[in-house]
Amino acid sequence: MMANLEKLYTLLENKNYAEFMRAIDETEPIDIAEFISSLPEERQLSVFRMFKKDISADIFAELESEVQERIISAATDTEISSVIEDLYVDDAVDMLEELPANMVKRILQVAKPETRALINRFLSYPENSAGSIMTAEFIDLRRSMTVGEAINHIRKKGIDKETVYVAYVTDNARVLQGTIRLEELLFASDTTLIEEVMISEFAYAGTHDEKETVAQLISKYDLLALPIVDREQRLVGIVTVDDAIDVIEEAATEDIEMMGAITPTDKPYLKTGVWETFKTRFPWLLLLMVSATFTGQIIAGFEGALSAFPVLIAFIPMLMGTGGNSGGQSSVTVIRGLALDEIRMGDIFKVILKELRISLLCGVILAACNFVKILLVDNLIFGNNVDMMSSLVVSLALLVTVVLAKIIGASLPILAKRVGFDPAVMASPLITTIVDALSLLIYFAFAKMILGI
Repeated sequence: MMANLEKLYTLLENKNYAEFMRAIDETEPIDIAEFISSLPEERQLSVFRMFKKDISADIFAELESEVQERIISAATDTEISSVIEDLYVDDAVDMLEELPANMVKRILQVAKPETRALINRFLSYPENSAGSIMTAEFIDLRRSMTVGEAINHIRKKGIDKETVYVAYVTDNARVLQGTIRLEELLFASDTTLIEEVMISEFAYAGTHDEKETVAQLISKYDLLALPIVDREQRLVGIVTVDDAIDVIEEAATEDIEMMGAITPTDKPYLKTGVWETFKTRFPWLLLLMVSATFTGQIIAGFEGALSAFPVLIAFIPMLMGTGGNSGGQSSVTVIRGLALDEIRMGDIFKVILKELRISLLCGVILAACNFVKILLVDNLIFGNNVDMMSSLVVSLALLVTVVLAKIIGASLPILAKRVGFDPAVMASPLITTIVDALSLLIYFAFAKMILGI
C-alpha cells in the first residue's frame, strides 16, 4: 500500500491530475486519508477539493481529527455543508466530539435543520453509551411486505444506508419486531411475506447500554450490526461491526494503559506531546512512589533484626518480586475475564477458590525449589552459609506470599468493578506495591517465630 501512496504523490507532483483521479478511484478511503495526512498542511484542503462528492465524505470520516479541523477551518460553508450532509450520523458525531466548540457551532449552523436535530440528539447520549456510537442509517421493513417488495425497497433506499446486509422489521410505531439478512431475501420466493422469514428472536441493546456491552454482543453472536432501541422498544439506530471493533480496540488500549499505571489517552503515541505524556504518567509514579514508603518503613522497623541475621536481606528482592509477579498474573487474568464478561461479581468466591488451589500448587513447588536452591546454589556455589532454619523462613514466607498475592490479585479487580472503578486500575503496579508490603510483613513474622529475632 505504501507503493500506491507514493504513486499518488508522484502523479500529484507531476500534475497528472487525470491519472491521479483514476488512481484515487481504485484506492480505499482510509488509504486516501493517510495520503492527505502525509501532505504539507497548506496542500491538504486543495487536494481534498479535487475528490468527487460521492467519496469525499467517506475520506473525510477517515481523517485524523487535527486534519479534519484544518480542512474545516479553511473550507467554505457550502463545502462544510456538503460534507456534513453526506457523512453517516455516527461519523459526524465522532468528528464533532473532537472539534473545538466554536467549530462545532459553525458546522451545526450550516447543516440542514433535520441533520442538525439528528446530530444534537445523538450528541445528547452519554459518552460511553450505545446511543453515542450508533448510526441512524439502516433499512427498515414491514412484516406485511413480500420479499419482492422488500428487495425493491432496499434498492431504492439502501444507497445511503451504512449496511444493506441486514434489515429490521418494524411496525407503524417503529417498534422493533424482527431482523432479516439479505441472503435470506435473495433465496426466498418473491411472494413470500417478510413475517414468514424474519427472525423474531434476536439480540438488541438499549440506547443507554454501555458501548462495550454492545461490542461484546456483536462479537458473541457474530453480527454485522446490532439494533438499538429506546425505552419504548422503538428502533432508533444500529451499531455496525466496524464501530464495535473500534470500541474493543479503544477498551483494550485503555486497559493496557491503566495496567501500566498510565492515565488513558485517545491520542497516538507520536501525536502526543512530551508535556501531555508527562501528565499521564507522573501522577501514577508519584502515587506508587509514596505508597512504596510503607515498604521502606517495614524494613526500617526490622533494621535491628536484620543486622543480627544479615543473610535474610539477600532474599528480600526475590520474595517481593515473586509475590508481585504472582499477584500480577492473577489480576491480568481476571481483568481480561471481566472485560470479556466471562467473570461477574457473583463469581468472586469461585475465582478466589480457584486461585487458592492454583496458588497452593505454585507456592508449595516454588518453596520447595527455593529451599533446595538455597542449600545447593547459595551455600555450595556462592558460599553464603545460609543455615537450615533461615532457609525454612525464606521458603515458608515465599509459600504464604504467593498464596496471598494470587488471592489479592484475583479479588481486587472484581471488587473495584463492584464499586464502580475500572478493574484495570488494580493491575500489576498497584498489586505489586500492596504485595511488597505484605510479603515483608510475612517474612519478618516467620523470622520472628522461627529465628526469634
